Amino acid sequence: MKILSIHDLATIRKRAEHNLSLREESNEKVTEKCYGLASGAQHLQILICGGTGCKASSSQGITDNLLKAIKKNEITDKVEVITVGCFGFCEKGPIVKIIPDNTFYTQVTPEDAEEIINEHIIGGRRIERLLYVDPKTEHTVSDSKHMDFYRKQLRIALRNCGFIDPENIEEYIAREGYFALADCLLNKQPTDVIDIIKRSGLRGRGGGGVATAGREGGGFPTGLKWEFANKQQSDVKYVVCNADEGDPGAFMDRSIMEGDPHSIVEAMCVCGYSIGSTKGLVYIRAEYPLAINRLKTAINQAREYGLLGDHILGTDFSFDIEIRYGAGAFVCGEETALIHSREGKRGEPTLKPPFPAESGYLGKPTNVNNVETLANIPIILTKGADWFATIGTERSKGTKVFTLAGKINNVGLIEVPMGTTLREVIYEIGGGIKGGKKFKAVQTGGPSGGCLTEKHLDTPIDFDNLLSAGSMMGSGGMIVMDEDDCMVSVARFYLDFTVEESCGKCTPCRIGNKRLLELLNKITEGKGTEKDLDTLATLGQVIKDTALCGLGQTSPNPVLSTLDNFYDEYMEHVRDKTCRSKQCKSLLTYTISPERCIGCHLCAKNCPADAISGLVRKPHVIAPDKCIKCGMCMARCKFNAILVC
Repeated sequence: MKILSIHDLATIRKRAEHNLSLREESNEKVTEKCYGLASGAQHLQILICGGTGCKASSSQGITDNLLKAIKKNEITDKVEVITVGCFGFCEKGPIVKIIPDNTFYTQVTPEDAEEIINEHIIGGRRIERLLYVDPKTEHTVSDSKHMDFYRKQLRIALRNCGFIDPENIEEYIAREGYFALADCLLNKQPTDVIDIIKRSGLRGRGGGGVATAGREGGGFPTGLKWEFANKQQSDVKYVVCNADEGDPGAFMDRSIMEGDPHSIVEAMCVCGYSIGSTKGLVYIRAEYPLAINRLKTAINQAREYGLLGDHILGTDFSFDIEIRYGAGAFVCGEETALIHSREGKRGEPTLKPPFPAESGYLGKPTNVNNVETLANIPIILTKGADWFATIGTERSKGTKVFTLAGKINNVGLIEVPMGTTLREVIYEIGGGIKGGKKFKAVQTGGPSGGCLTEKHLDTPIDFDNLLSAGSMMGSGGMIVMDEDDCMVSVARFYLDFTVEESCGKCTPCRIGNKRLLELLNKITEGKGTEKDLDTLATLGQVIKDTALCGLGQTSPNPVLSTLDNFYDEYMEHVRDKTCRSKQCKSLLTYTISPERCIGCHLCAKNCPADAISGLVRKPHVIAPDKCIKCGMCMARCKFNAILVC
């Protein structure tokens, strides 16, 4: 069906609202009652997480088995099975949600499908063993609204993820999808749209380090960026969606594209109208096959419905989108490197100005926004700039999506208002540190961010506060570390990543970071000196001041922030030649406790360096000069006789 007018759009919404009515109603209420066909329910829906994480854990098998059980029980006219986007609570996936009673089943397997149909859907009885258990009370929780993980979240960019079928355009329309575009085309001038985005206070949500330099980087006001592109005079302009998410442990953009791809299509159309562009380009890494497929489906559906292509909604505005794949280079998250890669050139950044808004793709004015930034556009235009501006802090409006990972109980995808503290995120939403261990640090902003400590836990999360604390917002990676992590090794890990991902174009990044990494390797091998610590600090600052793009300028952040906050650990490594976390193998000494060793000879048999000697049934010893510190003896010993210091 081709939509020709706002009336056609409203007709589709009214028709599609019926499909979402159960979900809308259940989303507004909390009920303890379990609904099933036996208890009088007329229609039930089963929502299954279809994000990459749950799919990797056999959620497709759950779907298949549910459909088989529904067919077997001849209730296909009364029960729908719907694949939705990521629910966010990845630690407890695969997740299955029953509508209308909002029952939230966790860690479901394909083998549980038949029981869900027989017990819950037909019998109206919840399956207790599949419910979430609150670690504080040790009681089961049937509804996500009662879970600490969701209680403090506010889902704006993720508003449709876990709620609608991402491959059904009509479900998106039923949630007021494409009405923001229609309002812009029919009732607003491009400058009016830009003014709304400016007044909302929306700032760029991308740039985990590689897009932070210059006015077009992460945190730059989105409306102002659109205004720059709008003012350029050109016969051709481009709208680029940066979907090249490359931070280790980050999957914010991927989840949005998998769960709500039409929001990106609509936002790109709105941007195109605002800046005078007819062509949209999505640059996405090829490692995201599910996101690519769903984005392709959304683009094709939008074309079929006349929401992409020529004369959209009967107006003079025409706009279309194409997808181009990236090969996984982290530096291509920087917009000029992305543009060069898109042109078929080597993915290297260039000095700005000129900015892409002046001369970008093929030398034409180009606006680049990341996925999360675009996901906010339709709802800002629907609910208004003032609504969005009331959320967050004075200089950082709205919400931010984070991937919470590391030594945290509740690993997952979260969205919180700007101004939420790190303590709230880690201890309330995240459920605290795994195994009851002590919190040590949190890395924000991806590999180019900084490591913050306990003294920063009450820092409200926003662009400026994180920068002043020595870290950054970045694209939204948040890695939590505990007492067992060595901060020198952590700094080395992140720097090793950025050295590997450097394009090599500028000397500070290509050579300077290599020298930094060599110094860190030297320190973790027990060969460092106190002078090396001074060199780390000086060289790190020089690289920040002189590198060409955001990747180089922010790459020393993990080193500099750990030097500031964990200087005592660096001193232990260079002065005492010890690693308190026992992570640096070269600084470890393996010994055998004579009191615990029974002389079973198992450690000696498995030692690859023949460093262990001793008679059978007599305590053994390790020769320090032969020991290669592989840990094989500790792994094989059944009596905890191997000691590490």
